[in-house]
Amino acid sequence: MSNRGNVSSPEPPPPSSPLDYDVVVILAAMLCALVCALGLNSMLQCVVRCTRRAVADPVGWVANRRANVGLKREYVVALPVATYVASPPAEQQQKQEQEAPAAAGCAICLSDFADGERIRLLPACGHRFHVICIDRWLAAHCSCPTCRRRLSPEAEAAVAGEGHHHLQVLVAA
Repeated sequence: MSNRGNVSSPEPPPPSSPLDYDVVVILAAMLCALVCALGLNSMLQCVVRCTRRAVADPVGWVANRRANVGLKREYVVALPVATYVASPPAEQQQKQEQEAPAAAGCAICLSDFADGERIRLLPACGHRFHVICIDRWLAAHCSCPTCRRRLSPEAEAAVAGEGHHHLQVLVAA
C-alpha cells in the first residue's frame, strides 16, 4: 500500500488557450504591416517629389545638383596661399586701420592663426582659412563656409589674371 493516492499534489495550471496566443500573433503581424506600409508610403512620396522636380525642370534640377558638389582639386589648389604674420609692417598697419578688422582665426576649425602658418585666401570674399581646413571644405562644397558666397572657376581665373601672387603675406587686424 502506498500513500501516493492520499498525497495531493498541486494541479498544473491549465494550458493557455490557443485563442490568446493567436490574438497576440495577429496583433504583432498587423503592427509590422502598419510600420511597413508607413515606410513604403514615405519612400514613395519622396520618389514622387523628386521625379516631379526632375520632370518639370530637368535642366534646372541637374544644374542645382551639380552646383552643390565641391570644386575640382585643380581649382582649389589654384587659390592663393599666404603666410600669416601677426605683427604687420607700419605701412600695412595704417592700411588695415582704415579697413574693417578681419578675424584672426579659421572659421572651420575655430583656432587662431599662428605666425608662419599657411592660410588660403578666398578671392571672392576675402575670408581666410587654414589650407588643410578649406581644402577639405571645398572638396565637398563650392561656397565660402563663412558667407556662403559661391566660388566658381571663372571668377577664380579672373582674379588670378589681375596679378595676384600665390604667396602673399597677410597680417592680423
